[in-house]
Amino acid sequence: MQLVTVFKSATLALALSLGATPSFADRNHSRIVQWGTHNEVGGGQYGFGNRLTVEQDGWSNSSISTQDGRRNRAVVGQNGHRNSANTQQFGSCNVSGIAQFGGHNRARATQSGGCNASAIIQAGHGNRANTRQYGSGNVTVIVQD
Repeated sequence: MQLVTVFKSATLALALSLGATPSFADRNHSRIVQWGTHNEVGGGQYGFGNRLTVEQDGWSNSSISTQDGRRNRAVVGQNGHRNSANTQQFGSCNVSGIAQFGGHNRARATQSGGCNASAIIQAGHGNRANTRQYGSGNVTVIVQD
C-alpha cells in the first residue's frame, strides 16, 4: 500500500511540474468558443507572442483574460445582452480588442507598459466601456453605436 502512495505522489508532482511549463512558454494560441447563457471563461498567458481568442454568443456571459509579456494579443467577441469582457495586459507592444454586439454589455481593458494598443467596439444600447493604460506610447480607441 505504501508503494502505491509514493507512486501517486510522484506522479502528481511530475504532472504539476510539467503542467506549469506551457503557461510560461512563448507563441501559444488559445481559442475558446461558447454559446448559451451564463458561460464564463478565464485565461492567462505569460511570455512572448501569445494569442488568446474568445467568442461568446448568448446572454450574461463573462470573459476575463490576463497576459504578461510582450507582443501578446487578446481578442474577445461577444454577441447578445448583459455580457462582460475584461482584458489585462502587462508588458510592451501588446494588443487588446473587444467587440460586443447587443445591449447592456460591459467592457474593460487595462494595459501597463509601453507601445500597447487597445480597442473596444460596442453596437447596441446601454453599453459601458472603460480603458486604462499606464506607460508611454499607448493608443486606445472606443467606438460605440
